[in-house]
Amino acid sequence: MMMAKKWAKFLRDFENFKAACVPWENKIKAIESQFGSSVASYFLFLRWMYGVNMVLFILTFSLIMLPEYLWGLPYGSLPRKTVPRAEEASAANFGVLYDFNGLAQYSVLFYGYYDNKRTIGWMNFRLPLSYFLVGIMCIGYSFLVVLKAMTKNIGDNGGGDDNTFNFSWKVFTSWDYLIGNPETADNKFNSITMNFKEAIIEERAAQVEENVHLVRFLRFLANFFVFLTLGGSGYLIFWAVKRSQEFAQQDPDTLGWWEKNEMNMVMSLLGMFCPTLFDLFAELEDYHPLIALKWLLGRIFALLLGNLYVFILALMDEINNKIEEEKLVKANITLWEANMIKAYNASLTGNSTGAPFFVHPADVPRGPCWETMVGQEFVRLTVSDVLTTYVTILIGDFLRACFVRFCNYCWCWDLEYGYPSYTEFDISGNVLALIFNQGMIWMGSFFAPSLPGINILRLHTSMYFQCWAVMCCNVPEARVFKASRSNNFYLGMLLLILFLSTMPVLYMIVSLPPSFDCGPFSGKNRMFEVIGETLEHDFPSWMAKILRQLSNPGLVIAVVLVMALTIYYLNATAKGQKAANLDLKKKMKQLQLLVASNSHRYPGGPEVLLTMLFETSTLCEGLENKCGVAISLFT
Repeated sequence: MMMAKKWAKFLRDFENFKAACVPWENKIKAIESQFGSSVASYFLFLRWMYGVNMVLFILTFSLIMLPEYLWGLPYGSLPRKTVPRAEEASAANFGVLYDFNGLAQYSVLFYGYYDNKRTIGWMNFRLPLSYFLVGIMCIGYSFLVVLKAMTKNIGDNGGGDDNTFNFSWKVFTSWDYLIGNPETADNKFNSITMNFKEAIIEERAAQVEENVHLVRFLRFLANFFVFLTLGGSGYLIFWAVKRSQEFAQQDPDTLGWWEKNEMNMVMSLLGMFCPTLFDLFAELEDYHPLIALKWLLGRIFALLLGNLYVFILALMDEINNKIEEEKLVKANITLWEANMIKAYNASLTGNSTGAPFFVHPADVPRGPCWETMVGQEFVRLTVSDVLTTYVTILIGDFLRACFVRFCNYCWCWDLEYGYPSYTEFDISGNVLALIFNQGMIWMGSFFAPSLPGINILRLHTSMYFQCWAVMCCNVPEARVFKASRSNNFYLGMLLLILFLSTMPVLYMIVSLPPSFDCGPFSGKNRMFEVIGETLEHDFPSWMAKILRQLSNPGLVIAVVLVMALTIYYLNATAKGQKAANLDLKKKMKQLQLLVASNSHRYPGGPEVLLTMLFETSTLCEGLENKCGVAISLFT
């Protein structure tokens, strides 16, 4: 008996230990108690994204960056690992490093630094194969973890209506009697109060009557303004990209800071100001707060996705120009090598024991390496987006809160309840910024293996910085609404951006030739040829033949068709089970009403009826027709 009690106490303490080990759980609970579940859902989503990026960083760091650093040739041994002679003087300057040029460009941070040898080190580590497979693994893992999270949330939902006796459950079951900390008790009290406000708003929203014609006109007007904003932002991005291409052909010393960073700043400023315009347009529509949030998220998502794809299309033009430039550089390098060898042979006339022919890697001409250029662009976008976000919080939230707090006593009107007042936490803008940034990570990590690590630093600092900003500078929203933790809306948008982000990367891998003098795939016609090379050299001939047959297009198409039919069947089965679940819940409600109205007809009293109800509900879990029998029994 004593051992059983100690074991139960150990299990309880272990569960408490696991709960204490969850990162930032207390911070998120404190935010939820003050601002509601809608704001807390953003921080839960940020914490989940932190875990995903941690796995991506472990893969890229342990299988790409660390092997190259430990076993690869050192800096200065090859032209791809050496800063050109013309850039050596400024390679370590802060402005150059901030732009990820100089020493940062010729390091393990970017694609171009990696060698194309099949094996490196005493372990014969196959770096090109590992680079290719890790890129594919990161994409596959991202799809898997997002779909798994969505499936888990669907299972937690149960597919039915769980709002039966909602207020009664909140009154009698909300308090946690194991709380022993006064601060925790205050947070729990505030959380219960916020939950009641959310539930009351949800009930009132269903009873509001509207002027249909006026509402339709205002919503049409709002959507018209939204389309104008989207078109204008797309044109502005296109114009900025064209200007950046013109600046790229000029001398960098003649350009100012804005000309060098115009593309990144335009995209960051559009992502900062356009959501505010969409929020103003949403006031015309007068949707329920939760529906308005989804519309706002969808519009910002369309804005950011359109801007990203305009940027990608412009980047593809730049890549094509780099590939054409590489052809000229390759021909010039051939002539340069021939001239250097001729000059060397001429210098040996009459002296056959001269020093061997050697040219320092910094003096060797090289191609533009379009892969490194792509990685640099995405790293710059990520860093500029982080800086813009933090500056916006400091100026738009902190300084505004300080002004309202300290100038309210000597102002003509009440600054706290009038203009400018404290800011509300922008859920839609922050969620879309997080999703958009993650899309850039998925798109650029193949060409810059350091991107997941940079994003981990961003997410880690954002959790503390934004938690501080929310608790110190923001106020709860005037319109309270409930955002369920099992809501798949964020994950659905993340899945869409994942699909749309990986399409350009797969296109570059399959269709574009790699640079001839940089990166692990240099010397090949296509990047995926590393798989065929591995099958040819490292596998038995019979196994290589089997794997080539499995990659036959006819077999692949057949497998895809079978998978599509399987998905259709499982989807139809899930819909049928969901409908059956809803029907069973409706019949259970009928049973509850019959118990309340017919309890006087049974001599055993309510206890007998409750026993019959429990037995009937147990049967209803497996056989639907038992519910009809039970209802007929009571009637």
